[in-house]
Amino acid sequence: MRFPQSSSPTSRRNLLLGTAAAGAMFAAGCTSNENNDSDENSKQAANTANDKPGKAVTIGFAGPQADHGWLNAINEQAKRRAKEYKDVTLEITEGSNDTAQQIGQIETLINKKVDVLVILPADGKALTQVGLKAMRAGIPVVNLDRVFASPQAYRCWIGGDNYGMGLNAGHYIGEQLKDKKNAKVIELAGIDNLELTRQRTAGFNDALKNYPNIKKVGRQAAEFTVESGQSKMAQLLQAHSDFDALWNHDDDQGVGAERAIKQAGRDDFLMVGGAGAKHAMDAIKADNTVLKATVLYPPTMAASAIDLARALGQGKGVGGLAELEIPASLTLYSAVVTKDNVDEYLPTGFS
Repeated sequence: MRFPQSSSPTSRRNLLLGTAAAGAMFAAGCTSNENNDSDENSKQAANTANDKPGKAVTIGFAGPQADHGWLNAINEQAKRRAKEYKDVTLEITEGSNDTAQQIGQIETLINKKVDVLVILPADGKALTQVGLKAMRAGIPVVNLDRVFASPQAYRCWIGGDNYGMGLNAGHYIGEQLKDKKNAKVIELAGIDNLELTRQRTAGFNDALKNYPNIKKVGRQAAEFTVESGQSKMAQLLQAHSDFDALWNHDDDQGVGAERAIKQAGRDDFLMVGGAGAKHAMDAIKADNTVLKATVLYPPTMAASAIDLARALGQGKGVGGLAELEIPASLTLYSAVVTKDNVDEYLPTGFS
């Protein structure tokens, strides 16, 4: 996931939701209140999002170029979810990594007077002004993952937890190695000048502090590509003949890392991936490689963004919550997928 900017878990009012819980919540029927014998509960039921057809809503969707498996999954999740609603029309742009071009695409959607916008900006800071423009035009914006520089540029933010990815990867590895004396781990990170990479590494390092028997002995930064994953992993393998675990930030670059591992004939350590690609889940299920787990950065957030946009366009809240309005911020949970639970998450795996 090549994100020029990502959210900080401490910089906004986070509501922590698991991926499955978020999807179920947004698509839930009427309300989760068990006791509906009061006027207030009836009012909440009437204002809560549900999957019954309602007011027609046109949603404009603008994202970056799908030049990565995760970004392509984002687009597919949005399209698939929109098709599930008879009352939703989706206006989707081609996607671009050129900020000026993406701004132009969003301005076209504003001029078309769509009811709601879902925007995954190529660069959150650079596209803040067009988010503000939409909000000032009375078009609510659902800011997806890469956050705008101003909270006034969006009505709701929804995205993943990069720090949580590292934290959960570190805790998983720590639990596997907690009884091993002088355990060693290495890290294959993403692009180092991206905030998301720094957050993932920070979470990983913080988790390892709970395991004094474990020492991180090596780290290389790749570029979220198969080629970079292979070359950087080969360097790590050459530099470290003995280690017990590897955390790789991204399953796409993990394809290259696995090639390097196979070429080196190494199987003396466990590997944890990141994001939740289908090929990684298939390997975890087969249990015949060093890859034993992956930490999710769920592309299902795009489907949930469509749910939120629909609710905004219809003036409804969210099933499962007592509030009449949708939250200002939703941070999705980075679940660890292992052989024990992989069947549950396989449907969310992306190619």
